[in-house]
Amino acid sequence: MDKIAQFAKAQLKTTLPEFTAGDIVKVYQKIKEGDKARVQIFEGIVLARKHGKGASASFTVRKIAEGVGVEKTYPLHSPLIEKIEVMKHTKTRRSKLYYIRTAKGKRAKLKSVQVGFATRSAKGAKEAAAEVVEDVPAESTQGE
Repeated sequence: MDKIAQFAKAQLKTTLPEFTAGDIVKVYQKIKEGDKARVQIFEGIVLARKHGKGASASFTVRKIAEGVGVEKTYPLHSPLIEKIEVMKHTKTRRSKLYYIRTAKGKRAKLKSVQVGFATRSAKGAKEAAAEVVEDVPAESTQGE
């Protein structure tokens, strides 16, 4: 392995949550102002994930702040990102949601996923949904 690949591998974070385009996330970013440091939270919808999972991977988050759309693109493995917290998973049929920028009303609405989030990365959504349905005990519907 060459030195560049070794350096890039050393920079990768190991504790990243599983998230995709359409998920609502909170990004905790370290901000340094003079000699003080603080953490700023940016919460919004993930529009896209780009460049795979390597050192050059990035993701774009969009939110509406006081009626104005604000987008930030973060490097996934940046040391300035303290943590990424997934607030809600949504079901999408595209990997890049750039149409959200101009969408209004029903077209801008995303469907929330109700299945167990832990099973999402290991199994498909249909298998996870079937597993959740099987775990629920059947209730008696007979009259008393």
